[in-house]
Amino acid sequence: MKYRVIKQHTSEYPNPIVMAKGDRLIIGEKFDDNQAWNDWYFCETQDRVKGWVPKQVINWLSGNQGEVLTGIKELNGWIWCQHPDSKEEGWVPAENLVQD
Repeated sequence: MKYRVIKQHTSEYPNPIVMAKGDRLIIGEKFDDNQAWNDWYFCETQDRVKGWVPKQVINWLSGNQGEVLTGIKELNGWIWCQHPDSKEEGWVPAENLVQD
């Protein structure tokens, strides 16, 4: 199919996120600013490339899976966490975590 551009769009993410089957993602917030763009999630690859990914290409793992992080402080719906092995630290959305 061919499409004609009727309105200009400039990407905020010029380095698009690229994944292969089996790659793990850190899944962040769901996009909810535009009803026409349902089911997009802001994700990060293991190489730290970030971008929006459609829900349909994500294989959602069920059950109690994931790494255990140490929460240090919580502000505005985010928790500053530390990985116990790598000591890597960063903000994680509280909605992505459950208390262990």
